[in-house]
Amino acid sequence: MARFEDVQAVFWKPGSSYVVHQPLTDEAVRKAERLLGVTLASSLLDLLRGQNGGESAADRDAFPTDQPTSWSADHIPFDHLMGIGEDDRTVSLLDSPYLIKEWGLPAPAVLLSGGGHYWIALDYRACGRHGEPSVTWFDADRSEELTLAPDFRSFVEGLTSTSDFASEDVPD
Repeated sequence: MARFEDVQAVFWKPGSSYVVHQPLTDEAVRKAERLLGVTLASSLLDLLRGQNGGESAADRDAFPTDQPTSWSADHIPFDHLMGIGEDDRTVSLLDSPYLIKEWGLPAPAVLLSGGGHYWIALDYRACGRHGEPSVTWFDADRSEELTLAPDFRSFVEGLTSTSDFASEDVPD
């Protein structure tokens, strides 16, 4: 498993502007935490201070699972990380309250990545709004969830490449 600091330096897909917001400021973080009603994970903020959202590098676009999901028998995708911003054309962590309600997901949570039918989120249910949240996979269609990592730092350290897995066959 890679160290967070090593991954942080090579996390973002070079040259991509997909879901990238303006550089993160302390004021934007304070505003986000007020709006979301949580304290964001410090490791998440460390990563977003380097680049405020975007596509993850090809060698960090999947996370292994020990049980099947609707995506695959042995991993989930993590092709992008939402940033903090108010650009109506780009999804943001600030959209979490609306998206959680729209897709019937549990709260309190902050959505990190996903596309509607599935989401990867900081899950504050066990730790409270100001604790260290776990990272959880939510399948909105199947009403299933799977805890992926005890915290965001561990999640990032566990990211790997989709190419490390035999196939992308979705289980029945």
